[in-house]
Amino acid sequence: MHGMNTCPCGLGEPYDECCGKYHRGAEPPSAELLMRARYSAYVLADRAFLLRTWHEKTRPRALTLESEQNWQGLTILGREGGGLFDTEGIVEFRARYVADGRSGTMHDRSRFVKVDGAWRYLDEVA
Repeated sequence: MHGMNTCPCGLGEPYDECCGKYHRGAEPPSAELLMRARYSAYVLADRAFLLRTWHEKTRPRALTLESEQNWQGLTILGREGGGLFDTEGIVEFRARYVADGRSGTMHDRSRFVKVDGAWRYLDEVA
């Protein structure tokens, strides 16, 4: 694992104390922290975490991670809900990547819902 390396999610904490604890099984307390943990899971190709935190209604049967996509950084642009006492939240973000020697940006608004007290990724919304 990453040891004391800085977490890829952008908060500047060591991986083990940041998204690492969620990847090991702790539940993120907010939609934004789940969003960040899912971004880190894409960076680290942690397919199991991505599937576990995907809502059962929208979860793909199998998940192929494009290894040629090299993630470069995450910026949170906005949040609606998604806090401790909410049951739904939307996190808008921009993620930078390099693929085939070209840099690109993914801009998305992800919707999260709470299922049995745990945040799950549902879908992207316009």
